[in-house]
This record gives sequence, C-alpha cells and structure tokens, in this order.
Amino acid sequence: MSASNRYETAVARYFEAWNAGGQEALAKAVAAAWTADGSYTDPLADVHGHEQIAAVIAAAHEQFPGFAFRLLGAVDGHHDTARFGWELVAEADGSAPVAGFDVITLDNEDRIRSVYGFLDRVPAQG
Repeated sequence: MSASNRYETAVARYFEAWNAGGQEALAKAVAAAWTADGSYTDPLADVHGHEQIAAVIAAAHEQFPGFAFRLLGAVDGHHDTARFGWELVAEADGSAPVAGFDVITLDNEDRIRSVYGFLDRVPAQG
C-alpha cells in the first residue's frame, strides 16, 4: 500500500465511525478505526478508549440529527501523521454549519492512536 493510500484508508475508517448509524455499528466502526487505547481531543472533548470515543460521536449525532461528516479537500500525511479538513453537512439541504481540521497519528497497523481536532466554523450560539 502506498503511503498516501495508508492515510486515506485510515481517514475513510475515521469517517465511517463518525457517520455510523446505531450503537452496534458505531462500536464496530470505532474499534476498526482506533487502537484500543486511542484518543480523541478537540476543544470540547478529551477522551480515551473506544467507549468514550463512541460516546463523543453519539453526542454529536444527537446535537446534529440528519447531518453527516464529509472530507473537505485532500488528505495529507507523512510518517505516522495525517491531516485533513472536514465539514458537517445537512443531508436535507447541503448546508454545513460546522467545519474543522483534524490531525491523526497512526500505529504500525494504520489504526488511529490519536486525533487532535480543531473547529474552524461553528454555529452561532443563540
């Protein structure tokens, strides 16, 4: 597998987890994407392990029902690190009120060890 495919495959699994429907599918997708002791850190969360990561994803789905996470632009990587942009898109009208940029680190089996997320666009608080 080429280096760029390595990063793109890991990011594809990441989005599968973020877009998984239902608790069982979410748990499976998180386990496929992250190492057992993997972490996810952004301005709103700092969690470790599959259960906590799945809980953060489930909370995002509760806050934004009918939305899906989509890759924004290309995946860029080197060594065991990749970066990419994303947006949260409304399936109803295509609007994207939330967008961000994530940096991930991978283990030697191309599973995610850590995610460092940054929020570039968030909805105004009423």
